[in-house]
Amino acid sequence: MKIFADRKIKALFAGILSCVLSAMTALALLFSFDGGRAALYVVAVFLCEGVGELFLCVRYFEMQHSAMEDAVSQIEEYISGNMDAYIECNDEGELCRLFHEINSLAEILNAHSEREKNAKKFLQDTISDISHQLKTPLAALNIYNGILYEAEELSDIREICQMSEQELDRIETLVQNLLKLARLDAGTIVLEKSVVNVAELAAGAKRQFLFRARQEKKEIRLSGGDDVMLCCDRTWLQEALGNLIKNALDHTDEGGLVCVEWSAFASVVRIAIRDDGCGIHQEDLYHIFKRFYRSRFSKDTQGLGLGLTLAKAIVEAHDGTIEVDSELGRGALFTMNFLV
Repeated sequence: MKIFADRKIKALFAGILSCVLSAMTALALLFSFDGGRAALYVVAVFLCEGVGELFLCVRYFEMQHSAMEDAVSQIEEYISGNMDAYIECNDEGELCRLFHEINSLAEILNAHSEREKNAKKFLQDTISDISHQLKTPLAALNIYNGILYEAEELSDIREICQMSEQELDRIETLVQNLLKLARLDAGTIVLEKSVVNVAELAAGAKRQFLFRARQEKKEIRLSGGDDVMLCCDRTWLQEALGNLIKNALDHTDEGGLVCVEWSAFASVVRIAIRDDGCGIHQEDLYHIFKRFYRSRFSKDTQGLGLGLTLAKAIVEAHDGTIEVDSELGRGALFTMNFLV
């Protein structure tokens, strides 16, 4: 029976049984010495037995009451704001099981509270980061607008308009990436998966940056089999691949090389983006995918710190993984792995 899992209840019943056996033994001994006073012996023995059992019951209920009072005290402490309040219970039994469940409930509530606190802090940090990111282009636009009022030469006006357009592009990129991340975080995006040729996917991503690569005298090289297929959302995965290629171009000097390589294994399709640029400092490798993260060693002043975050979110939405390996001065290697 479950009731006997509680050692205090077992001790209570054992004590009561001992009282009964002791009373029966005492009566037997008294009857053997003097049977003429049987009625008196019965009354005296059962009176002693009753007092003993009453004492055991009172002691048991006092311990139960003490345990309940301690539990109520700890619950009141928790309600008052002490998140470390805990009901001590090292025994077995139904009452201790109840206490364990209360402790588990408190731990769950603490975990929810911690998550809400982290989410609130993350929201505050994100708003602060967005404000910081928008501050620079908006300030630049304000300056350009002031210069535009004073400009007289058509060439000056065109130059200012070009610079204004660049800042507007930065703002547009920031807003678009934030919206994409928000949709991915909220789980509102339904990936429209289909079987895609990885070679065609890579060629499409290359075309996006071919003009820039030629302007900067850099090369984007593709390498992989023409028959490698992957079930994915073509638009979103090309977005992730494009962000990784852009990141490689941003950190590669003139004349540099960016390689996009892909291969298929028994259960995995791997897409790797390798560059021979400046590389990533070791202390940045653990933070490189964080939102708005900017390395103190980076020379890139135009990046928003969202491209790699978005790429990681897209890859994970495809149940894939993304890894980075790099050394300063030796380029970087980003590897995406997808189960097939």
